[in-house]
Amino acid sequence: MNKLSSRIGKPDSPGDPMPDEVGLHTGQSEFSAVEVLDPDAVTHELQLILASPFFRSSKRSQQFLTYVVQYRLDGNEEPLKERTIGSDLFNRPADYATGDDSVVRVQAGEVRRRLEQYYQAHPGNSQVRIEMPLGSYAPEFHWGSATVPVVTPIAAEAEVPEPEPTLPANHAAENITPFPPPSNKRIQRYAVGLVIAAVLLAALAGFLIQRARAPQAVLNQFWSPIFATSKPLLICLPKPISYRPSIALYNRHARTPGEFDSEVDRMNNRPPLQPDDKLVWSDMIEYPDLGVGKGDVAAAIRLSSLLGRIGKESEVRIGNEYSFEDLRTSPSIIIGAFSNRWTMEMTSNLHFAFKEDHAVFRIQEQGAQGRNWYADLDRNGQIIVDYGVVSRLVNSGTGQFMLAIAGITSDGSEAAAEVATSPEGLAMALRNAPPDWNRKNVQILVKTSVSDGIAGPAQVVAVYVW
Repeated sequence: MNKLSSRIGKPDSPGDPMPDEVGLHTGQSEFSAVEVLDPDAVTHELQLILASPFFRSSKRSQQFLTYVVQYRLDGNEEPLKERTIGSDLFNRPADYATGDDSVVRVQAGEVRRRLEQYYQAHPGNSQVRIEMPLGSYAPEFHWGSATVPVVTPIAAEAEVPEPEPTLPANHAAENITPFPPPSNKRIQRYAVGLVIAAVLLAALAGFLIQRARAPQAVLNQFWSPIFATSKPLLICLPKPISYRPSIALYNRHARTPGEFDSEVDRMNNRPPLQPDDKLVWSDMIEYPDLGVGKGDVAAAIRLSSLLGRIGKESEVRIGNEYSFEDLRTSPSIIIGAFSNRWTMEMTSNLHFAFKEDHAVFRIQEQGAQGRNWYADLDRNGQIIVDYGVVSRLVNSGTGQFMLAIAGITSDGSEAAAEVATSPEGLAMALRNAPPDWNRKNVQILVKTSVSDGIAGPAQVVAVYVW
């Protein structure tokens, strides 16, 4: 069985320098900003995290997080590299091929998932929040407003007060209106106003930061089940049987001698057949190298790219290169609906299911009042509107996590993959979902407009959680 192994990870090259944690330009190394904060607070937070149920059960996750945090606190000038971590922490050779060994990327994804779970269980209880953003192995320390250092101005040296000016003898004292000194109450009002303004600004900053993080948190929760096992996730593409005219048919209908002598000509030009021309079955030849839909391929590329960014190894299987036994032993993404029998079998009883009646294809909502969605065609029979479904099955009929990315045509599959890989798309789709949706099955029905064979932006139509 041939398989294309797709391993995409963070390259072993220095990334862009990280900004100082508190916005100070110190002129030192990229990690020197840690010195102006509180390493003891970071160490204390690290110990709390390591002792929590989310990390206590995984020695490797404890070691990984301790290593990267201590590396940062030690003020190392070199950015953390995948090969450095693999060599120091996982006993890999100093020159090992990171493209063939994803141990660091997989473990980084596991640590990110556990950190997300820890802070979901302890919201707002930490003086400092330790995070490891996607695409980097260097942790970031996000400090609460209570930890921002207060700068105390240095007291000025005492000055000898100047003597008050003496009025001329002939100057009328009643013509002078002295400026009254500020009262204690006025000073108190100013101080209270400044404190209120600072609190409001801190609250606004926290709100904006939380709002920016929210979509990424939703994406992490949506995909978190794939890290339950170290096995690679299978991306399963359909490959329907495809036929093309035989060489004899091309030659029979050539308008000029040699018109279809080359394979390039035969692959890129149609034989000039008329509607009433007769064909026999031998005129059509099955070609095993053809048959993968362009929308399905675009969906697979989107999904593979995301998996690489979050540190999960994946393998692409096409056509008959995967079986039910493969789906039973590994988490999987199955792409396509009517072209993929596994999608039809695994989703036939779900809330949104793909149905066919007399060669008319649709998505049907279960129930007596269930709705139906059909692809729209223009006058030439070209798809102009398509629908797709993202089906996230925490424990599918295979006993493994499964994600079905499927459309009425492959344009719908591409739209479904767009939503499944977009933090903003998932956050929008699941904004009204129950709080524990991440532990449940989810279906998201999407719509896309197609122009010149290109699927447009996906729109969420309906969501079902159970």
